[in-house]
Amino acid sequence: MTWNVHEKGGPWAAWALIYGSVVWASPSARAENWPQWRGPNHDGISHETNLPTTWSKTENVAWRLPLPGPAGATPIVWGDRIFLTSAKGSDLLLLCVSTEGKPLWEAKVGSGDRTVRDGEGNTASPSPVTDGEHVWSFMANGQLGCYDFKGDEIWNFNLQDRFGKFNIAFGMTSTPLLDGDRLYFQLIHTNGALVVALDKRSGKLVWRQKRASDAINECEHSYASPTLYRDGKQEFLLTHGADYIVAHRLDDGAEIWRCGGLTLHPRNKYNNTLRFVATPVAVPGLIVVPSAKDGPVLGLSPDAKGDISASDDGHLWKRPDNTPDVPSPLVYDGLVYLCRENGFLICLDAQTGKELYQKRCFSDRYRASPVYGDGKIYVTARTGVVTVVKAGRRFEILASNDMGEPISSSPAISDGRIYLRTFESLYAIEGGK
Repeated sequence: MTWNVHEKGGPWAAWALIYGSVVWASPSARAENWPQWRGPNHDGISHETNLPTTWSKTENVAWRLPLPGPAGATPIVWGDRIFLTSAKGSDLLLLCVSTEGKPLWEAKVGSGDRTVRDGEGNTASPSPVTDGEHVWSFMANGQLGCYDFKGDEIWNFNLQDRFGKFNIAFGMTSTPLLDGDRLYFQLIHTNGALVVALDKRSGKLVWRQKRASDAINECEHSYASPTLYRDGKQEFLLTHGADYIVAHRLDDGAEIWRCGGLTLHPRNKYNNTLRFVATPVAVPGLIVVPSAKDGPVLGLSPDAKGDISASDDGHLWKRPDNTPDVPSPLVYDGLVYLCRENGFLICLDAQTGKELYQKRCFSDRYRASPVYGDGKIYVTARTGVVTVVKAGRRFEILASNDMGEPISSSPAISDGRIYLRTFESLYAIEGGK
């Protein structure tokens, strides 16, 4: 399959426009959209049923689409459109694919791809976000673009030009959060930490807040993404990095509360190499906060106030070690699931933090975050093995599915399918009961 840069008037573009108008006229009304990297509610949860359990690189595959280059970004899905990022040489692209596996268009968001960590990541690592009318693509070098569903650029600029040069080892791989009319960014690095809200339609600044921290060295860098707490009574933004998780008011970014103590080794010695990668997960009544490199995991109350780092206020429970280093936590049906970077899946009681089990899924390195759907937890290894674990208080492996291609991105679920983005291809998995 040959990808072509989005170009009005070209023969490929004309075919794509015709095809797009046909498939867009009859979207699946039953599909649950997956508009951001952690799904519709920012928690890695799908509410769909009849999802695949078993598959391989060739079995129960609706289609496989080769991609123009690698990335660890999670694909997102709205109706019959799939959006994902990719590198192509030095170019940084936003791709649009139909749910039938046909490429519709691609747009060049920026240029200057850089491979990091021995090929594990690159500048196209942040995932796109969509509201069903437009899609926003942010790259780790600060380039940010807004596009309509036809692939036309609405606006494009670089956040470094507005908010200062990034000083962060592997690039600003944090994925922006879309909520209502705003895009939220956490820009946490050595040159200074900011939290920023932009108007999604214009890209104009709504507010910016400095994010104070006493972190030093690599601890100043964060690769985590902002997330949202909302329970019907209160709502706020959560940012994670530079030794703290911080809650911010949505209207102006002002700080509500913060909690540190996340960079202390069990021997109570500050570790100045701990950069946060895993993003907290928030469900009504509980915020699960990971740290880094076998550090602690906290269960915090959303009702906290002020700095609760050195007190028991706002702490529901604390696990002193075994944090996920990169995969973000998952909470479903009163249980917390932590996927360690070595493939161990830990299940905790969400109310007390008590460990229910700690079992290895598959011996490998893990970078993708686990997702839940249809009574199953999908856990994705770096070499492409997806372990399907039965949700619940007892560990049971239902299937182990080897894609045979490296994967860093988290699965996306929509309309009965699981979409897997490998470093080589995009797969649509269906069936396989």
